[in-house]
Amino acid sequence: MHGSEMKCPWKALITAPLLIFLLLHSWASAAYNDQHSTSYSNGHTCVGCVLVVSVIKQLAQVHNSTVQASMERLCSYLPEKLFLKTTCYIMVHRFGSDIIKLLEAGMNADVACHTLEFCKQKTGQPRCHLYPLPKKAWKFTLEKARQIVKKSSTVQYPGSGSDICSLPVLAKICQKIKLSISNSVPFKDMDSDKYSVFPTLRGYHWRGRDCNDHDKTTYPGRRPDSWDVHRDSNCNGIWGVDPKDGIPYEKKFCEGSQPRGIILLGDSAGAHFHIPPEWLMPSQMSLNSFLNLPMAITNELDWPQLSGVTGFLDSTSRIEEKSIYLRLRRRNHCNHRDYQNISRNGASSKNLERFIESLSRNQLLDHPAIVIYAMIGNDVCNGKTDPVPEMTTPEKLYSNVMQTLKYLNSHLPNGSHVILYGLPDGTFLWDNLHNRYHPLGQLNKDVTYAQLYSFLNCLQVSPCSGWMTSNKTLRTLTSERAEQLSNTLKKIATSEKFTNFNLFHMDFAFQEIIEEWQKRGGQPWQLIEPVDGFHPNEVSSLLLAENFWKKVKLQWPQVLGKENPFNAQIEQVFGDQGGH
Repeated sequence: MHGSEMKCPWKALITAPLLIFLLLHSWASAAYNDQHSTSYSNGHTCVGCVLVVSVIKQLAQVHNSTVQASMERLCSYLPEKLFLKTTCYIMVHRFGSDIIKLLEAGMNADVACHTLEFCKQKTGQPRCHLYPLPKKAWKFTLEKARQIVKKSSTVQYPGSGSDICSLPVLAKICQKIKLSISNSVPFKDMDSDKYSVFPTLRGYHWRGRDCNDHDKTTYPGRRPDSWDVHRDSNCNGIWGVDPKDGIPYEKKFCEGSQPRGIILLGDSAGAHFHIPPEWLMPSQMSLNSFLNLPMAITNELDWPQLSGVTGFLDSTSRIEEKSIYLRLRRRNHCNHRDYQNISRNGASSKNLERFIESLSRNQLLDHPAIVIYAMIGNDVCNGKTDPVPEMTTPEKLYSNVMQTLKYLNSHLPNGSHVILYGLPDGTFLWDNLHNRYHPLGQLNKDVTYAQLYSFLNCLQVSPCSGWMTSNKTLRTLTSERAEQLSNTLKKIATSEKFTNFNLFHMDFAFQEIIEEWQKRGGQPWQLIEPVDGFHPNEVSSLLLAENFWKKVKLQWPQVLGKENPFNAQIEQVFGDQGGH
């Protein structure tokens, strides 16, 4: 490490880079989630610290090494990109000696993080802990821990107001990420048409790749300009003229084939929020574990490129099912690249108006679209100790959704379709996970999901304190409200009419997904993200996509458009239409 780096007055705010993405997630949700209480703004910092210290402790255990060596090992695993490795070494330099002293004195991660003041117990508030409390009284243990680090040279620990973006190396990146998060439009977009040639920071992982970023009249989803004789104006890879008969290929292959795009208005489930379990499992950690960390950070810890609605990459989960976008593309190759994932972590019917304008559809120039409205969690989910008063009421939902539909009616081309997707019954989470071990608890059999849920609830940073709780009454109340909201969506779909789209409703058929998965020999708990114990994972997203597709094909086949008889010829002439 360079001397200048050592002397720099780093306003150090994290114990190790793993916290970077936890904090990023906290602003990804807090930026437009009215549910976060400022008095607990250090809740995510506390969770991050406990996770990181646990990982350091387990790395030492797995490799039978000192705590110092395990911290260095963790840093060595991190990529250079986004200054992750550098930041890690800075943090070790700043906090390492205290963490070493505490862990070597037998303190657990909860005690260490309270001692270092990443976790703070507010007066009159309960004591939040992930691990069982120490055998000796907590106060006594904490006092002892404070004595251990008292002699330390570290002057001051971060308070709850700390912001990771004050780290000089991260300030620029933070600015970029914050800008792209708050606008939900691609950061790198030369012609300002809302499409990009860059994958992350709301680029083509989120919506079709731009094929000319210097021309705002060229973008996925538009009707071809003069049948694309001279250029590919809609980025579907089909352009030019057939030399045999002089007919433009776009006219020959796509005219009358009813091309259409797929657009998702969603929340973190639709964006496919995912923290890879190997990031928290030292027994599986290697140099390869964190290769995708920079990409995940610049995608807000979402993986839309693998989601059930707009995913365009092959699944990593070894199941055959494809996303809705890939099925539409397979049905009609003229649909290539016409997808938009307009989802945000923390999104709900209440705050969709803040980012719906990032949707791109020109009523006169573009093809119709299928829009899926899937706010499946945050209208009933929040982190409050008493979540019920914060839940959206059926009346409020009605007015929020009507506002969204009016917006869509004035922006979608005629002949579009909108499908309102119901809310799930989240009692499934507690029933199937509470007594299982979390990835962090698998090595020593010491952290269950019940403990994780209780820790997050205590800090008021739970993604859903109504379902992720041991309180059965509260779980039932949350499910009842979810059902009322689903019925409201159903009512809107059956009673309201719009000029530019047909409106449909579909239930969130999680029970059917579970049954399908069990038929294949799977277990229900395998359908949930292992790290957060809340979101549907890649397998369940793809099974939901299959379920959705079958139902639409059966009940409303007109939504999907025709099957294009020229698909084979398109492939013959254009290959995979320029990939993604």
